[in-house]
Amino acid sequence: MELKTNYQYTYFIHPFVIRDGKYQKYILKLLKDKNCSLKIFQKEKDLKLYKYFLPKMREFLFSSFSYGNSKTKRLEELPIETRAALLAKNPCNIFEYTMKKDIQGKLEQNNGIFFTIQKIEIICFSTGICFLSFKTNIEEYEEFANVLNFNYKFRDINNEIANLENYDNIRIQTDSFADTKTFQDFIYEIAGPNTEATKLNIETERFLTYSYVCVNQDAWNSNHHFDEIKYQFIKYANILPADSSRDYEYEKIETFSKWKYAKLGLTKLGMTLFSSSSDMNNYTILPEEYENQYFYTYILNLDKKIYLKKIELEFKDIKKIKKARKKFVEFTKNLWIQEITEDETGSLLNHKLQEVFELDKLYSEVKNKYDILYKELNIEKEKKTSISIAVVLMISLVLNVLNFMVLMSK
Repeated sequence: MELKTNYQYTYFIHPFVIRDGKYQKYILKLLKDKNCSLKIFQKEKDLKLYKYFLPKMREFLFSSFSYGNSKTKRLEELPIETRAALLAKNPCNIFEYTMKKDIQGKLEQNNGIFFTIQKIEIICFSTGICFLSFKTNIEEYEEFANVLNFNYKFRDINNEIANLENYDNIRIQTDSFADTKTFQDFIYEIAGPNTEATKLNIETERFLTYSYVCVNQDAWNSNHHFDEIKYQFIKYANILPADSSRDYEYEKIETFSKWKYAKLGLTKLGMTLFSSSSDMNNYTILPEEYENQYFYTYILNLDKKIYLKKIELEFKDIKKIKKARKKFVEFTKNLWIQEITEDETGSLLNHKLQEVFELDKLYSEVKNKYDILYKELNIEKEKKTSISIAVVLMISLVLNVLNFMVLMSK
């Protein structure tokens, strides 16, 4: 029996990095874009998100929670350059990119998969690390195979070979994006060149995949267990096409579940949540939590990974060592040692993400370099101090000898 879906969406995420010293200018560029607007978070409207994150992490990710209507209005009344300068001081700013209408797309002209891009966000950290995300939804098709094929194909749409006509016949047929080329142009317009990301060895031609699916309860219920469709979950978590015959071991996927009929899979390629409509929460409450609380938990850990890489690279540049040491201390104090949530599932997810991204290992490597540089700088400092003391002693000795000679001559 073919596996059917009740509900699904996929976020595709493109990381990019703004060059040092250009972040405020980039914020100004977004403010000038008529399609871009600063996303304002409000306690009443975003209460679940507000409660999920602890105060320090909430302030780090969503500074606008503290704005209120009056502060937001005052901010909007300021000259645009002043606004950019103020926003650039926030640890994180999130912008919404609004299209005139839903972007409808089609993969493969014959028997294609129709989809919409429902939401576009630009998440910018003051470190210059940013993420462009697209929320997509497949229309009119219930087959789970279409979800697999769509995720597998769309994640590579920013790849250079996607320009070729024979590349799976991918087309995005809309007023805004006539084809893959115009879609790539849009990404370039928002993210710019990949120069800084390439320095950090960040994949820029393949999107990270963050996906949710709720399959029909007939496939997974009290009588039909997860093991019967586990192979479908393995394909989903590894972003494989429906007809893939590659032998992926289930154990190699980092998984966990706090739900009876839902299972989350984590790989370095992305994060997926596979659920069944046997539980009503899986198509009512859980999808919203997954694209808000858990989504920003995922983004936060991506940011940590890239920022540690950035600091590690700066430690190799003698001109940037001093600033890099300061950045590492601030990162440790303000982000690394901070709990992000008291939510049990969120805490477990955060821990699993750290494991998948190997953050502890990366942090230790950067810390070792920091310790070595710290010792070397201290040795150099002590050496300079010793030389200074020796010079002072020598001068003092010379003066004493001269004084003695003057006294002897009298």
